[in-house]
Amino acid sequence: MEVYLDNSATTVCFEEVAQLMYKIMCEDYGNPSSMHHKGVEAEQYLRYARETLAKLLKVNEKEILFTSGGTESDNIALIGAAMANHRSGRHLITTKIEHPAILQTMAYLENQGFEVTYLPVDREGRISLQDLERALRPDTILVSIMHTNNEIGSVQPIAQAGELIKRINPQTLFHVDAVQGFGKFRIYPSRMNVDMLSVSGHKIHGPKGIGFLYIKEGSKVSPIIYGGGQQKGMRSGTENVPGIAGLAKAAEMVYAHLDEDMDRMYGLRDMLIQGVGGIEGVLVNGCPGHEGAAHVVSLSVRGVRSEVLLHALEEKGIYVSAGSACSSNKPQTSATLKAIGVEKELLNSTIRISISVFTTQEEIQYTIQALCELIPMLRRYVRKR
Repeated sequence: MEVYLDNSATTVCFEEVAQLMYKIMCEDYGNPSSMHHKGVEAEQYLRYARETLAKLLKVNEKEILFTSGGTESDNIALIGAAMANHRSGRHLITTKIEHPAILQTMAYLENQGFEVTYLPVDREGRISLQDLERALRPDTILVSIMHTNNEIGSVQPIAQAGELIKRINPQTLFHVDAVQGFGKFRIYPSRMNVDMLSVSGHKIHGPKGIGFLYIKEGSKVSPIIYGGGQQKGMRSGTENVPGIAGLAKAAEMVYAHLDEDMDRMYGLRDMLIQGVGGIEGVLVNGCPGHEGAAHVVSLSVRGVRSEVLLHALEEKGIYVSAGSACSSNKPQTSATLKAIGVEKELLNSTIRISISVFTTQEEIQYTIQALCELIPMLRRYVRKR
């Protein structure tokens, strides 16, 4: 039996998405910048994708900028906003549990002379609005807060944060990395006072190498890629038409039955947490109940290194992660786990299980059974050594 439970790393493509992309690559393969019929065909796919995504977010079509994925979207948002607004101030705010695409970009901006405040989080991975309020200054030009954490599934109070930022300093831009939140929650940037929003296709059963950045009209953001002037000069380069069409199709499909799918996934998450609850020395990280995301469960397993447990599960056909798979394949200590106060001895003994709309009860039951068998056995093996 094969059980794929690493959906926060990537998801399998919907079959309809793959078929649509195949058709575009092999039949409607024109360059959207070309003026002949093939080019017009390709441009129509881009137009439809913008319409689809704008409708889901309840924003304007021209506010959608296609990118190569979440990392590029984050880089454009942070570097583009910092460079465009540096004369108004050089202070930026983010959190300690952001994705490396944010944290590494903030580190780059610090080297360029910007000052960054890193907000702490509580044991469940949520920021304090009071901390955010205290951090805001007249020279704060950008705040970037992740919607849903990729390692522990904590969900931030984005709407409240947006209201607070705009009340204190209306000119401060608010960016949200929604790579793990889009397709799991209904997100409406305008209502949440969000100026920029990053999304990635391969987290929602779409293709890899494609994403988009919502940029509210009127926001000052400089391009960081130059060339042929595509997408009104904001992101030059021939558009990835198959990827863009696939992204829009996947988004359309995940939102078609969102409430029903999320209810079922919360049920599977609850089943998993209850199933491992009786195993000695297993701790669940993140928000309890349904306050967190439906698709992520972080488990710290005392006395068993995460890589050892990961490979033991793999031998049983179960695929999980030893943390985030988004930085590299080299083991690193998780900044998120450190920030929420996980014990030092558990930092390298934590696995992430992430489910999808395709995950079944049978797969979760099989995983629970495997964990109940493997953890005590692996502990005994470690003690003997």
